[in-house]
Amino acid sequence: MTNTSLIPATLSFRRAQETESDLTELVRLRDAAARWQIAHGIEQWKPGDLGADHFRARLRAGEVWIATLGPDGPSAGAWELWWDDEPAWGVQPPVAGYVHRLMTDRRTAPPGAGRALLAEAERRIAAYGRELCRLDCLTSNDRLRRYYEDAGYVVVGEQAGKNGDGGRTYGVTLLEKRLGE
Repeated sequence: MTNTSLIPATLSFRRAQETESDLTELVRLRDAAARWQIAHGIEQWKPGDLGADHFRARLRAGEVWIATLGPDGPSAGAWELWWDDEPAWGVQPPVAGYVHRLMTDRRTAPPGAGRALLAEAERRIAAYGRELCRLDCLTSNDRLRRYYEDAGYVVVGEQAGKNGDGGRTYGVTLLEKRLGE
């Protein structure tokens, strides 16, 4: 099970809603994380790549979660929780949840917030009755891969991908963690 002692006491979690304020906040969080990555030499996301339509579709297809400082405080981060991920993982039996777009707000998130968001996602997946948490990152992003490995994830493969805007090809490293150990 997830170690809840890793979750900073100041963080609260709520499921995002299909409201203008939540959609705007998700886009803001994603773009801010992309700008931070670029400023730190990390090639993963680009500002403006995902807008409200992306998050609206994810809200309808799965779950999107927002972490706040306390129940009514500012956003500290967010993530998407999918129940399948055929593009990266192929057709799989229903044994895993898939975390995407884990992002923290560098202005407000307390130290350890990224791990706390990941731990909460793992808790949600386990509560849903799934035994694995899966995620991926660009194969070229060694820093993020190491971050996930330090959180207990194991590399289980690589997958070639193709971006819809211009057909740029890239590699994705697939990682998973068995929950409840």
